[in-house]
Amino acid sequence: MRNWLILLLGIVSLFWVGFTQDVFSKSREVRRALPPDKPSQTDVISMDNSSSSNALQARIARTPPSLVGRALYPADAPPTIASSVMMIDAQTGAVLFFKNPDIRRPVASTQKLLTALLIAEHGGLDGSIRVAAEDCAVEPTKLGFRPGDVYTKRQLLAAMLVHSCNDVAACLARNDAGSIPAFSRRMNAKAAALGASNSHFMNPNGLPRTGQYSTARDMARIAYAAYRVSILRQFMKLPGLTFTYASGRQRFLEPTNELVTRSVTFTGMKTGYTDASGRCLISSATNGDRDVILIQLGGTHRLLFDDAQRLLTWGLGRRGSVIAKAKVDAVGD
Repeated sequence: MRNWLILLLGIVSLFWVGFTQDVFSKSREVRRALPPDKPSQTDVISMDNSSSSNALQARIARTPPSLVGRALYPADAPPTIASSVMMIDAQTGAVLFFKNPDIRRPVASTQKLLTALLIAEHGGLDGSIRVAAEDCAVEPTKLGFRPGDVYTKRQLLAAMLVHSCNDVAACLARNDAGSIPAFSRRMNAKAAALGASNSHFMNPNGLPRTGQYSTARDMARIAYAAYRVSILRQFMKLPGLTFTYASGRQRFLEPTNELVTRSVTFTGMKTGYTDASGRCLISSATNGDRDVILIQLGGTHRLLFDDAQRLLTWGLGRRGSVIAKAKVDAVGD
């Protein structure tokens, strides 16, 4: 009887060790900022061309009719140093705040959200990509891989979203469409399908090009779509990433989005900066009951992160009646 008891306890302990190792390995994975496990098929959600989908998309980031013509709404929102801003409810797309939302301007690396959305939607994230010499001829923020190196799309997608690697964006785009110009055409077609019709993209990474631009409203529509793809949300909220090169060398990639290191309330999205664009930030936050997405373009100082924190906290704390009114207005006329 004693032997049977010992055997039973042994089986139970093995089960418990396996269970706890699985649980804690996943928590360590988050803490150490390693890529998440292989996603399920529900990780990638594409918007189809049905009339109901188009009707929904037309309401995303739409200024309520009663507010058309205003440059700023609402008056009691925290001040912001960004030139163009839009905040939306991440679940409904309702507009919660805006400031000069339709001014065309360069948006720098925030357009990598559109690049990431296309890569994720096209799938095959566990497929291999071989780096070409042309992928490496990109500055300034680089992963620093070498021609001939082989990585999975998943590895490169994570590096692009966490550390904003321009060479990685070029590699993913070339592999996806055959060339940068061909991928740019895909970007513009996708943007138009999402209602971002006041934009024109010419490369996958946001490096300056004459004639490349977007708006806070259009980027809100793109961010809304990207937010619905769980694998992108997983990568965007990582507080860093341990990347393993083809040589076996490892490097810890710091996140460019400072907010994700401040609190779990801030759930990611994308940074951007060039001399032409100023400081840009697309950020998201949740309090468990409400999710919001904030677009800030044309900032002039690193205090943009503090600015974003104030605005996101304000947006999460908006009274239910105000949110409800915004939802009604968003679907009006």
